[in-house]
This record gives sequence, C-alpha cells and structure tokens, in this order.
Amino acid sequence: MGSAAAPAPAPAAAAAFNESDKSMICYIPTMTTTNGVWQQGLNPLRYALPLFVVQLTLVVLATRLFYFILRPFHQPRVIAEVLGGLLLGPSVLGQIDGFGTRVFPLRSMLMLETMANIGLIYFMFLIGLEMDMDVMKRTGKKAVSIAIAGMILPFVVGFTLSHIVEHNHTSMESDTTRISYIIYLGVVLSVTAFPVLVRMLADLKLVNTELGKLAISTSLINDMCAWALLAVGIALSERKARYSYASLLVLLSSLAFVVVCILVIRPLVSWMIRKTPEGQPFSETQICIVLTGVMISAFITDALGTHAVFGAFVYGLVIPNGPLAAAIIEKLEDFVSGLLLPLFFAISGLKTNLTLIKGAARWGFVILMVPLTCIGKVLGTLVVSLLFQIPVREGVILGLLMNTKGFIEIIVLNVGWEQKVLGDEVFSIMVLVTILMTAIISPTVALIHKPRKRHISYKNRTMQSTGTDAELRILVCIHVPRNVPTIINLLEATHPTIKSPITANVLHLVELTGRASAMLVVHNTTDKKSGRPVNKTQAQTEQIITAFRNFEENVDCVSVQPLTVISPYPTMHEDICSIAEDKRVSFIIIPFHKQQTVAGEMEDTIPAFRLVNHNLMQTAPCSVGILVDRGLNGSTRLAARPTCHQVTVLFFGGPDDREALSFGWRMSRHPRVRLTVMHFVPRKDLTVSNNEEDDAQGTERDNYSNNNDNLLDEEIMYELRLIAEHDDYVEYLERVVGNGEETVGAIRAMKNVNDLFIVGRGQGASPLTEGLTDWSECPELGAIGDLLASSDFETSASVLVVLQYVGEGPEGEQVMVKQKPWLATHDFYRSLINRRMSRRKYGSQSPAMY
Repeated sequence: MGSAAAPAPAPAAAAAFNESDKSMICYIPTMTTTNGVWQQGLNPLRYALPLFVVQLTLVVLATRLFYFILRPFHQPRVIAEVLGGLLLGPSVLGQIDGFGTRVFPLRSMLMLETMANIGLIYFMFLIGLEMDMDVMKRTGKKAVSIAIAGMILPFVVGFTLSHIVEHNHTSMESDTTRISYIIYLGVVLSVTAFPVLVRMLADLKLVNTELGKLAISTSLINDMCAWALLAVGIALSERKARYSYASLLVLLSSLAFVVVCILVIRPLVSWMIRKTPEGQPFSETQICIVLTGVMISAFITDALGTHAVFGAFVYGLVIPNGPLAAAIIEKLEDFVSGLLLPLFFAISGLKTNLTLIKGAARWGFVILMVPLTCIGKVLGTLVVSLLFQIPVREGVILGLLMNTKGFIEIIVLNVGWEQKVLGDEVFSIMVLVTILMTAIISPTVALIHKPRKRHISYKNRTMQSTGTDAELRILVCIHVPRNVPTIINLLEATHPTIKSPITANVLHLVELTGRASAMLVVHNTTDKKSGRPVNKTQAQTEQIITAFRNFEENVDCVSVQPLTVISPYPTMHEDICSIAEDKRVSFIIIPFHKQQTVAGEMEDTIPAFRLVNHNLMQTAPCSVGILVDRGLNGSTRLAARPTCHQVTVLFFGGPDDREALSFGWRMSRHPRVRLTVMHFVPRKDLTVSNNEEDDAQGTERDNYSNNNDNLLDEEIMYELRLIAEHDDYVEYLERVVGNGEETVGAIRAMKNVNDLFIVGRGQGASPLTEGLTDWSECPELGAIGDLLASSDFETSASVLVVLQYVGEGPEGEQVMVKQKPWLATHDFYRSLINRRMSRRKYGSQSPAMY
C-alpha cells in the first residue's frame, strides 16, 4: 500500500482500489490546497492543487522546449507535445529514482487525466464545428474514391501486422475484441490529420492549388470514415460486451443519439441563430447553452457505452456551420488548444514506456510498419488518382500528404488504451510509429515537391516603362476593410481610359495560423440559408470583394480580379510575388503597417504586417508602393468631389523618384486631379563639394551611372517646367536647400494643402536629407517617407512611398531591368507634352479620349 502522509492534524484518510496493479492507494480527500509553507515538515507536492500546478508547468515548459527545437523543421505541434510527455514519463526522467513518485505520483493522475479529458472533449467539439458537411457533399466522386482507396491498404497492413504482437496482448478472449483491436490499429494507420495537413499545405504553398483543395476534401472524407469506424470499434470493445447483445445495443443507442442530434439539436440551434439579428453578436447565455450541451452530449454517449469524445464530436458536427460556430471557435480554441490539449498529449507521452519495446523483433516491427503503411497509402491513392487522370507525380504527392498524422491518431490510441483493447506495449509501439510517420512526411513531401522558381519574362515591370498608352496592371493588397476606400480612390485617380485600361488584382491577405477558424477560411464556406459568411475573416473578404465590384461597375475601363491569399506572415510575400508574376503586373500597392488614430497618432496594427512589407520590397518582381493610409477623402468618390484632388510629388532624383513621378503624372491626367511637383535642388556649394568627394572616392562606373541619372533627371524636370507653363493642373516648384532641416521646412509648408504625397523610397546619402535618418522609425520607407509617415508630421494627407523595380546584372550589381536609355525616356516624356496639350485643347470632355 502506498500512502501520502500529511502534516498533523490531518483529516481521515480514504482508500481506493486500483484494478490495474491490484494495489490500494490511500489519500486524504480534503488535501486540495496547503495551509502555508511555514508549517514544519510541509511538502506542497502532497497537496492536489500545488502538485497539479507544478505538473502543468512542467508539461508546458517541456512541450514548448521541443516546439522551439522542431519548429525550423516544420514539424507539427503534436510531436512536441508527445515528446514532452515522453521526456517527463517513464521512458526518460521517470528512470530517475523518486522523480515519478514525487512529481507524477499515481494518486495525482485522476485530476490530471480529468482535466486533460475535459480539454479533449472540447477539442473534439471544435473538430466537429470545423468540419462542414456541405463542403463534403460538394467534394464529388474524386475525393470520396481517393479517400476510401487510401484507407483500404493501410487497414490491410494493420490487420497483417497486428498478428505479430497479438500473442502478447492479453485481451483477445473474444472475437468482438479481436475485431475492435484490428479497427483501432487500422484507424490509426489510415486516418489523416486534417489541421496538420492544412498547415503543411500552407508551408508548401499548395493551399490554393487544385492539388491542395483535393487533399483537403479527401482528408475530410477520410476523417469522417475514421470516426465512424472508431464508434464501431468502441462498441465492440470487450469491456462493453458483458452479455451477447451488449455490442449491438451500444451501436443502436449511439445511432439513436446521432439521429436525435440531427432531428432535435440541429433545428433548435438553427432557430436560435435565426432569432439573433444579423450583425449582432451572440449573447453569453446563448454561448453558455451551447457549451453546456457539449458536456451533456459527452455524458450521454459515455453512459450509452461509447466514449465521451464521440458525443462531443457529433454534437459539434450537427451545429450549423455559420456565425455561431465561428464565434464559439474564436472564444474557445485558444484556451483549449493552448493549455488543456497539450496536457492530454503530454499524458499520452507519460503513458508511453519505450522500455517495454524489447528485442530486435519488436523494433523491427516498428521500423517495418512505417514504410509499409506509407507505401500502402500512396499506392491506394495513386491508383485511383490515375483513374481520374491526375499526373503520377501529383498522385504520389497526394498519397504522401494523406499519410499526415497528428492529433486524431493519438486520440484514437488513448481511447483504445482506456477501453483495454490496446495494451501498454502496443500503445507505446503505435505512439512511436505515429511520431515517426508524422516526422518524416513533411520533409519527404517538401523534397519531392520543390516549387520551381519561375521567372516569367515580361517587360512592363514599372510604371515608367508601362507608359500611358498601355494596359496598367496593378496588384492591390488589402489587410483589413479599412484600407479599401483609400485604395479605391487611388485607383480611380490613376485615370483608366480605353487606350490605357486598369486591371486591378485585389488580394485579401489572411494569416494561416493552424486554428480552426483559419480552416473555415480555407473552405471558403458561407451560411447556405442566409448567405452570410461563417466568420469574421470571411465577412471581411465578402465586404472587400463587394466594394471593388461596385468600383468596377461605376468606373469605366476598370477590371477587378479578387483573390484571397491564405499564408503565414513570414512567407506571405512569396505568394504575393508569385501572383504578381502570374498576372504580369507593373505595380504592387500594399498598406503600411501603421494606421492613424482619431487623435492623429500613427499606431501599429499588427507588427507582422511590417515583416510582410519588408520582405515584399526585397523580392517583388515589379515596382512597389507602400500606402500610408490617412483617409484620402474617406468614402467620397473622386468624381463626386466638388474640388480637385491635390497630389504632390517630392522629387530629389534617382530611379525611385522617377517612378513616383510616373505614378503622379498618370494621376495628373484625371480631370479632378491637380499635380504639384516639388523639385529639391542642392545649393551650388554642396554640388561642388559632392563632386570633389565623388572624384576622390567613387569609381568610374559609379560616376558614369550618377551622371547618367542626373542628366535624365534634368531632362525630365526641363520638360515638366514646359508643361507647367501651359497647364493649370500641373505646378512645378523648385526648392534650393542645403541640409535636412531646410528640406523638412519646405515639406511642412505643403502639409495642409495636400491629399496625397508621392515620394521615392531611396534618396541615398544625400546632404538634402542629412540628419533625417538619425531618429528614423521605419527606415524601409527612406528618409522622406519615414518623415511623412511619422506621428510628428501632423497632416491628414496620405503617403505613397514608391520603390522602382531593379534586377541583378551579370556581376550581381543592381541595375534597371529593361530600362530604356535616357534619350528614349526623354522622347517618352516629350510625347506626354503633346498629350497634355491635347488635354488643354479638349478641356474636360470624355476621359476616354486621352
């Protein structure tokens, strides 16, 4: 008998009989919290609550340790959680004398497993919410056939290999238990972990491809079949078969529970949803009623003879996939998945004892099962894929993706262990097999499916090279609906015409986190009866698409192509660049990571947006503009304004500033836009000293490039002065400055008369910006862009910071790609003079004439 002593005085002890090892455990029922650490001989680990807190802390620390170690290898979180349990369990630290008996004593497992199973119940409820029956109905024969074929061979492998360890299993006294045993092994080997699969698809950039969508649909069908088989396996467990019809009664009662959920629970929840006005959040009482139903459903199915997780899963499955489901997921998932669920998987690691796997035969069994199961799944999937004319390579990749393991397999193993169908040795072997299969699938698929870096050849990668007589293709990135009005007004101001229409590819950027709410976005589902989006993200997408569709209908010569990018923030720029090349765009517009508050301050929205912008500027296949949104006329369309839209281009010289001027010049052709170009010229004494310094330090190539740039800038400014003399809508201002302070003063004089500033990102180490970078908050915007975007620069004008596209020359240096010689560019701007003169001649007639 093991006893847990307590400091005197102590309440009366109670005893409990442990069936597994025929021992008696003595405990004190009232030992929940301590009376203070100052009592003599007090050991906090003898009390339930302090012991539980220590256990939970160790579990979280261990799992997070493995998570950080495995994260660079793109391994799912479940592996880290199980490995954390293995570390704390009898396989590693449990071998130390006194660790297991003090930190994880047998008397504490009741509370530990109770909390873990509560987390498991609610996790299975969330899994049910995550699955959309309408999506599975629309999958078609292809996904269903592949899912079933991918399950058959792994079941055969499980049936064959089960006999290798069957003679060591002591619970094979009945045929029903033997069948249940085979079902458990078959489900573990054939099921696909849906959440882990979606995250892997995101890492491989396959979420939005046809192969990725097919894998997601197939995974959903696979999981549904697995849960149906698991229900049969639980019903056939020997523990339930106390008399001949017990298994049949369990199956019938479980089926009756499913019918009641469909015919009673689902209509009641649908009625509650309909009674809630559209746009209003659900009350706490409604959420509480639904969450209480989870525990009631779990209790009923456990009492009927099925496991409690089955009731929670079915209950979540019948709740309509709509705003209520999304609200529950957003409130519940972080707590369940972040704290309670890791506890469950850590307990799985604690139950796993690798020392039970003894002998070369047992380890050979483990090594043999992994490749056989993978090959079986791949072959089954590949055969059916070929029947549907899917290429062999994609069929193999799909089969490997279907081998993705994770949460569901560990849950099935725990259920089998609790039902006394799987012994300790089999449980340990299957946990190890699951970990190995999960660990090898991700790098294997990444090795086979190497996305080839494509370089699509097209010449119009900048505004300057596109001109005003060609189609302008723009890629617009949207983080939140707040960005939409400003970007729509900006696009309208670029003056689409018949000769130069605009194609706007609108990207809603959505973070893929692995949470169930993100999975719903991948499905792209809506409430079928009301047509309402299922969650906040989907609602934002619909709002964005609707706004741009209205813009397309109301403005001539504009084509809108909405898209959604679902990707983790660190790799989101890769998707943006890929779409930009596919669409052959000349300019990308992406919002700044800060937004203006009511008080006029600029505050961070989501810090990861800055990472996306920075990565995009480094890798974009065309020119990029970062838009600092300060309203830009709010929701008022440009054509409806009684006054002109004032745009100012700050020109210091160089490729970025020329690109900014090209954008501003195109906007100046709009009848409601007035363009001001402020040209900053250094004082003559600075020019002489800079030339002497360049001669002393610069190379011949650098001097040639700088001189070429200067000549080009001078020609452009000369032509612009001629235009400004004859056009009331274009103003040329020249400011001679000697340092950064004078530059700031000249810009501040313009801050209250502008709607939009356009500036190039790179002014280099110019004396005109000297000292401005010393207190720069966002150096990626350049010295002037950072000044205009800061809270200290009090203005209501939006800012567009432009970076012109550059490529790599033969020796790795950055050069303009497909950039015309300066004389050709000079002729290009000369042709614009003629067009500007035609504008003066025809006045404000139809814009399509220009």
